[in-house]
Amino acid sequence: MGAEAVNAKNRPPQRPQNITLTDRAKLCISGVEEVLSFDEERIVMRTTLGELAVGGSGLHVGRLSLETGELAVEGLVSELTYSERDAGGGFWSRLFG
Repeated sequence: MGAEAVNAKNRPPQRPQNITLTDRAKLCISGVEEVLSFDEERIVMRTTLGELAVGGSGLHVGRLSLETGELAVEGLVSELTYSERDAGGGFWSRLFG
């Protein structure tokens, strides 16, 4: 068995990603791996499908569970933007990539 097969066995299964936006005021996201930053105008997170930024005003994190990968946000949502996940990942690839 090759190293790739062993690594694939040890990796947890990828969670599906779902985004539900209700009346631009309530946002539920699944597949969240980590919240990178947040304030009342922008929330940035790493998800199973890449980095996701939520823009708006009066944004508040209502619920966050990294165990289940779910995030609930309240406030006026005006923007959802994905950045592709890099294969190499990490600080150095972002700095020099």
